[in-house]
Amino acid sequence: MPSPIEESRRETERFETLLDAAERLRMGGLTFDQLAELGRLYRAHASRLARLRARDDDPAAIRHLNALCLRAHTFLYVPPAEHASLRRTLARSLPDAIARTWRVQVLAWMLLAAGLLVGGALGARDERALHAFLPLSMGYGADRIDALVHSAEARADFLAPAATPIGWNALFGSSLFVHNTRVGLLAFAAGALGGVPTVLLQLYNGILLGAFASIFLRDPDPLPFLAWILPHGIPELTAITCCAAGGLVLGGAVASPGRMRRGVALRAATEPALLLVGASVPLFGLAALAESFVRESALPVAVRLVIAATMAAAIVAASLAARRLAHRRAVDTGWLDALIVPAHPGSPGSGSGRPP
Repeated sequence: MPSPIEESRRETERFETLLDAAERLRMGGLTFDQLAELGRLYRAHASRLARLRARDDDPAAIRHLNALCLRAHTFLYVPPAEHASLRRTLARSLPDAIARTWRVQVLAWMLLAAGLLVGGALGARDERALHAFLPLSMGYGADRIDALVHSAEARADFLAPAATPIGWNALFGSSLFVHNTRVGLLAFAAGALGGVPTVLLQLYNGILLGAFASIFLRDPDPLPFLAWILPHGIPELTAITCCAAGGLVLGGAVASPGRMRRGVALRAATEPALLLVGASVPLFGLAALAESFVRESALPVAVRLVIAATMAAAIVAASLAARRLAHRRAVDTGWLDALIVPAHPGSPGSGSGRPP
């Protein structure tokens, strides 16, 4: 049977081993039994440190135990630093924001779909609606619209794949990124006005898209048009909808703050709304690349549709992964508050009731 001194030395070595593992793996990397043992050893060594301090006859042992207890106290009681890296903060907060705002995202998609149906139906029934819905800033004048509506050959020439210089593609892509980002930021910022402008903008985006699609979907074969619009349309519409969802989050806080004051509700809604806007930025970049290097290229219809399907699958997979990350439960360590109770009012290393 080991002597008390040998048993004390073994416990100290075990305490050091657990602390090394705890600092390397953090709280979630230890098992329940390891955390329970670490709490027991912390209490035991805190009591031993108090007895050695009372006798004051072994300065080296006091310094050693004080260092161990200080490390344990820091691990068990001190919260993580607030200035975590941006990547770590986004990895933790972005999935949570996406998961918590899924209803608002669905609402934004429904608004876009409603506008698309309205624009498509009106554009198919009345050519004059196309002149009203498609602005001149898009480069479609009255003569161009009439030619596309009345001539299948003009529509085929419009959708025909054609290679363009890389320099022009780069310039075109950068201008598209700026324009689309401006549209998304407008939908987001307008949400502070109760969300009404954001609703109207999202409906208008859908109406414009539906009216434009009604020109080409009158042909018996829709695949050329789908191959033309989907590779850049999928990430672009997803990004705009994320911005609109962020605006609706702000609008909900302004229009219906609940029991909170309106300013408090708006501040609470700002973080998830900004995270949704942040998630849209790489999508805007992807849409600009697709529009300038895929749409303005000689790639065949099948390749374009494969690219569009890949983008759609990647976005859906990323959304599902974000929801899984947000719903993953962290290790519950609340039991440590009851398990780890200092043996004396003062924390180890201070003797005055303050943590070391």
